[in-house]
Formats: sequence, C-alpha cells, structure tokens
Amino acid sequence: MFKTEQFEDRAFKPLSIAVIAVSDTRTLETDTGGALLKSLLEADGHSCHDRQVVRDDIQLIRAAVQAYVADPKVDVILTTGGTGFSGRDVTPEAVEPLFDKRMEGFSVLFHQYSATTVGTSSLQSRATAGLIGTTFVFCLPGSRGACRDAWEGILTHQLDYRHKPCNFVELMPRLSER
Repeated sequence: MFKTEQFEDRAFKPLSIAVIAVSDTRTLETDTGGALLKSLLEADGHSCHDRQVVRDDIQLIRAAVQAYVADPKVDVILTTGGTGFSGRDVTPEAVEPLFDKRMEGFSVLFHQYSATTVGTSSLQSRATAGLIGTTFVFCLPGSRGACRDAWEGILTHQLDYRHKPCNFVELMPRLSER
C-alpha cells in the first residue's frame, strides 16, 4: 500500500524495543499480540529489550512506560491493548499526557492501513504515538491483526535506518537537541 524504498549505502541499525501488553485478562503466556510483536521485531533484526503485561490501570501503564523511558538502553516502546472504547481501555489516557511531541500522522496511517484489512472496524481503535524525551512510543490495539498491521504497514519501515526518503532512526541522534 505504501511506497517502500531503501538507501543502498546504509547498513541496518538494530534498535532495542520494549513491549508492554495492557490487559486485565492476559499473561505473558496468553498475550498473543505482544508475542507477535516480539517475533516480528526480532525477525527484522531488532532486539526485544523486555516484554511485560500490565493491568488496564492508568498509573500502572504510566509507571511501566516511564521506567522504559528512563532506561537509556530502550529506543522504542510498543504498547498493545487498551486503545478501544470500553470503560477499561485507558492506554491513550495514560500515555498521551507523557508525550513531549505527539505523532498525529501515526494514527492516520494506522487507520488507513488497518482499513485495508478490517474495513470500518478500524474506527474502534484509538491507536496513538509520540515522543517522550528521546524514546518513541507507539500505542497499538491488542489484537494480533492490529499488531501485524502496525508493524508490517508502518513500523518495520520507519524503524529501519535504510528506509527512504526518511525514517525515525536517522532522527534519533538529534532528538535531544534543544
């Protein structure tokens, strides 16, 4: 769906990515969305710094995200789950106030790509993303399909230094500029 080209003269730069599944009912063993993201990011050459499950609770989600942001070894955080409309879905409420910069385009692109696989049901997601300090944070829905859509449709490209015309990896050295 999206144009993908690579710089031929650039080497791949692996990133350290933390995965947080937000759920009141899943465990690491039953978290299929987080497991898929770990598998996809590792297949692309990145490393999974850590993977955990936290309950649908604003304070617990924030604490998990902030702990990874404080870890200089973590480049990117992926959350999965809690982006819907039920009363317990609070991931955007937990994470968005932490953003130093919102990434409005991520939600737009996610919905465009997701609509090709699930049609108008894409509207049931409040996927969001932004930058906290120098750490990119992407909040994805919890389903395996949505995790696959986000990774294969957007993140695999933007988290690859070779992707052109531009990508997030090439911005990382400049994120702390003031």
